[in-house]
Amino acid sequence: MSVTLTTQEKTTLRTAAYGAVSLLAAAGGATSKPHKIATAGSIALSSATGLVGHVLAEKSGRIALSGSSVAELADQVLPALTAAVALLGEHDPVEAENFRNTIGVAIDTTALFQPQPNPTMADMTGKITAALAAA
Repeated sequence: MSVTLTTQEKTTLRTAAYGAVSLLAAAGGATSKPHKIATAGSIALSSATGLVGHVLAEKSGRIALSGSSVAELADQVLPALTAAVALLGEHDPVEAENFRNTIGVAIDTTALFQPQPNPTMADMTGKITAALAAA
């Protein structure tokens, strides 16, 4: 199945994916080295395949995420995650699952940079997972 996404749909996917990594880096706190979490998560996203991989790999400029707190970032990212799964599900359910798996790999990869169990990061992971399942 050949799927063509609009520019807005591609923006939603990239905002959701890279925003999820940003939320994880923010939740990781200073002891988890947020820059390493963000780098590891971005590498995981760039390793995606299929339509999702092509969209995430496109050079589109900066992702428009704004806010001065994790709450403001989450207000943008969590709905984008749900919207991304829903729109992919309308086009191709296999790609919707591919997107969920891609975000799951990013979550698992970023967890490697926690020096110890981090309840804040675990909570954020739960919120991201719930947003992915809400579609």
